[in-house]
Amino acid sequence: MALKDTYGRTVTNLRISLISECNLRCIYCHAEGEVNPKEQMSTEEIAELMQVAAKFGIRSIKFTGGEPMLRPDLLDIIRAVPPGIESSMTTNGTLLAGKAAALKEAGLSRVNVSLDTLRPDRYREITGRDQLDRVLAGIRAAIDAGLTPVKLNMVLLEGINDDEFDDFMEFVRGNRNLILQVIELMDFHGCKFHGDVDGVERDLNTRAEQIVTRRMHHRKKYCLDDAEVEVVRPLHNTEFCEFCNRLRVTSDGKLKPCLLRSDNLIPIRGKHGEDLEAAFREAVSIREPFFR
Repeated sequence: MALKDTYGRTVTNLRISLISECNLRCIYCHAEGEVNPKEQMSTEEIAELMQVAAKFGIRSIKFTGGEPMLRPDLLDIIRAVPPGIESSMTTNGTLLAGKAAALKEAGLSRVNVSLDTLRPDRYREITGRDQLDRVLAGIRAAIDAGLTPVKLNMVLLEGINDDEFDDFMEFVRGNRNLILQVIELMDFHGCKFHGDVDGVERDLNTRAEQIVTRRMHHRKKYCLDDAEVEVVRPLHNTEFCEFCNRLRVTSDGKLKPCLLRSDNLIPIRGKHGEDLEAAFREAVSIREPFFR
């Protein structure tokens, strides 16, 4: 039985934060909107909540963090995804090269890799670490393993990487296994380097050979010059909220109806069976668009 909120939005996508820790220190990180997370959920708890999600018609699960590849039980969690549900993962890519094949074998469908620059000095500036070579190796390994399409998540940062859009286009051009995803900066941790996403989208609208509107968040996918680009704009965007089909789970076991709110979380630790199902229903019942 599908879960639908009072605004008529059916929840078909579950986004599970597996861990709050990360091995990078990105200047803009929103940590999936988690506030002071405590002990993370166990493998068994995650497996049970995915079973409940399957009962409610969830069709896709995305694993996030922190950095989900820091969990030693990650492969067990992926193997526990119920049949018929597609699983994917957002990762910073630093640990991907040596594990891509095992992730695919465990049942993961594809990955999103956070990559805001193709220049080593800027990578250090943004993430606090010198890991760009490892990320690029991870992207190549993901393609080789079939974790495709690999989406490159580029947060547009004014004065930092907003002159690299053409470089990223060249990076993905001609490779059907790569999609560039340009993401609007959100207001977390006082990071104010808001790039001109409006300008990027205006340019894409003029140049695109084909424009496809995706169902998720009504976001646009632009096809041009043998490359694919998606634009993700969560701020002050009524369409983004109107077409939202996601429910989130924090790493310490709370259902989170909206990324931009942390005052309406539903705890699920220690809940099983009908109680856990009731928690899902409650979380969906209080979902409402942040921007209307």
